[in-house]
Amino acid sequence: MAAILLFSDRSPDDVLPALGPTCVDIGLDVKTEPLSVASLTQALALAPEIVLVDGAENPGQGHAVLRALRDRHGRAPAVAVLERRDLDRFAWEEIADEILYPSAPQAEIRLRLAMVRRRAGGAQGSTIRLGPMTLDVDGYQVAVAGRPLDLTFKEFELLRALASRPGRVLTRPALLREVWGYDFYGGTRTVDVHVRRLRSKLGPEHEHLIQTIRGVGYRAADL
Repeated sequence: MAAILLFSDRSPDDVLPALGPTCVDIGLDVKTEPLSVASLTQALALAPEIVLVDGAENPGQGHAVLRALRDRHGRAPAVAVLERRDLDRFAWEEIADEILYPSAPQAEIRLRLAMVRRRAGGAQGSTIRLGPMTLDVDGYQVAVAGRPLDLTFKEFELLRALASRPGRVLTRPALLREVWGYDFYGGTRTVDVHVRRLRSKLGPEHEHLIQTIRGVGYRAADL
């Protein structure tokens, strides 16, 4: 059963009515915490598989919680529950890994959360090596030349997508589909922003591990 942490001042079935009064029937164990940045530290100690943030009733507060999650380098993927009218209100693509509409039917909720879990998972015990860099897929840990990197969930996923195929060029749309989801609401600029952050964290000595193919996309160096 998937452990879901919902940040909302409403009950789960008020946020996503299709869930009904209980989430057990679709394999979800949902715990609710107040929609507040102050709730994060204690709530994240529960080590959820997925974090849901209710941005439908209060988009500004939902955005603040999602941004705080990103800034704290949370490993669990974050899903924003949004009304369609609020899609252009904030740059959700920079802080959320997926979105759900409050009107989503039960089958769609189950499907989208399953896809988020799949994208967050990896082969058990898998380790990816790229020159001086090591990615521990299970532990969501990255080290370069023995120095640990503090990456967000999306930065890790992007790095894994590239490093698992050294020398292969991945287009921006392909990276959007693989890392952010097939219908992610955001443009290819999202990929460029995350690549810049990754290179900054790799440092000048190792930023060459991610190469730009002008007009196409990116690839990991074939070392």
